[in-house]
Amino acid sequence: MGLGGCIILIAVGAILTFATDWDMQGVNLDLVGVIFMIVGLIGVATFSSIARRRRVVVPPATPVVDDTRTRDGYSDGYGV
Repeated sequence: MGLGGCIILIAVGAILTFATDWDMQGVNLDLVGVIFMIVGLIGVATFSSIARRRRVVVPPATPVVDDTRTRDGYSDGYGV
């Protein structure tokens, strides 16, 4: 389940908890909504911790040589 699924669970749980007044025999919709919101929050926390681990920066294996010098013909020994 990705981040979008977790956000949808939170939204559906909030709708069930705060925006409905249905009465179903044997089912407490407020409790179901709270459970959906908690599961969605746990999913967001898990997803963010996994995504943080994926962003590890690995240093390059070969050294980077910066050769930005300009050659004017006099400073490198030629033309002396």
